Amino acid sequence: MPRSVNAVASRAKRKKILAQAKGFYGKRKNVYTVAKNVLEKGLGYKYVGRKLKKREYRSLWITRINAAVREEGMSYSVFIHKLSEKGIDLNRKVLADLAMNEPEAFKNLIAQVK
Repeated sequence: MPRSVNAVASRAKRKKILAQAKGFYGKRKNVYTVAKNVLEKGLGYKYVGRKLKKREYRSLWITRINAAVREEGMSYSVFIHKLSEKGIDLNRKVLADLAMNEPEAFKNLIAQVK
């Protein structure tokens, strides 16, 4: 009985990997085993990067809020605590945007909280 191999599927698999590696430098773009390894590594970094991005943005927002609140003589933690006490539900993204783009509205918010 002759040996049966699914050349169509295996070629398609290799083509898919090499197509994803398009634009890489040297053997990384045209040698299947090298491209596969580099691509796996890159996809891992891509996944982790999506998680880190959220962390970094939250940190940036907190820094911006803290800077704006300290100009009014209050610390970030006290400001957030007083916001929650007053029942004002604004997330850090919105607060940071207010602090950067609409400082007057942010000062009014601080005055409300004090």
